[in-house]
Amino acid sequence: MNKNTIEGKLLFAQNAITNALGYEEIKNLLAGFGYTEKRLREGLQLYERASELQAKQQKEYGEQFAATDALNAAKATANREYMNHVKIARIAFRDDRGAAESLQLTGDRRQSLSGWLKQAKVFYANSLGNSEVLTAMGRYGITTEKLTAAQGQITGVEQALNSQLREKGEAQVATQQRDEAFDALQEWMSDFIAIARIALESEPQYLEVLGVVQPG
Repeated sequence: MNKNTIEGKLLFAQNAITNALGYEEIKNLLAGFGYTEKRLREGLQLYERASELQAKQQKEYGEQFAATDALNAAKATANREYMNHVKIARIAFRDDRGAAESLQLTGDRRQSLSGWLKQAKVFYANSLGNSEVLTAMGRYGITTEKLTAAQGQITGVEQALNSQLREKGEAQVATQQRDEAFDALQEWMSDFIAIARIALESEPQYLEVLGVVQPG
């Protein structure tokens, strides 16, 4: 495993600390330089905390990715229905500027998700709230039931967005917590390895047990 990755550094720390605790000869030599069993177990606790938070961070990002995929799928489905209704409404109200403005039929659909949601919500709210619009749309097979169902899809997109934003925030918090724990472990490991090189200098095979490579 690449020691430059977080996973690689966590594995290195785990092996070094557990092997130091597991070999009495190594443990005795390290104790002479202040790294008693108690101190080694403190390092092990730092590793376990960092490892736990690494797993949590990966879980939270997995949930964020899933929420993003769900949002994109919901939006794609809702947009197909919405655009069909907009196209029909443009035909139905070609000569009715008031209705066209009320339903925001002119111009392109907004590219941002928030802008798209705003346009779509206005379209369905003003369609369902106007009997004349419902009558005109009904002539083209767009019933109140169809508009209500499509409005529900737009609400579903909004809910999916809220879920995605929540998961994004949780993933960011998990990353910050992981980074803080990992930094604490790395600081402890830096001192530990430096001392181990001194304490085990006459027994290089013990350094190999810890996974420490001697400078060439």
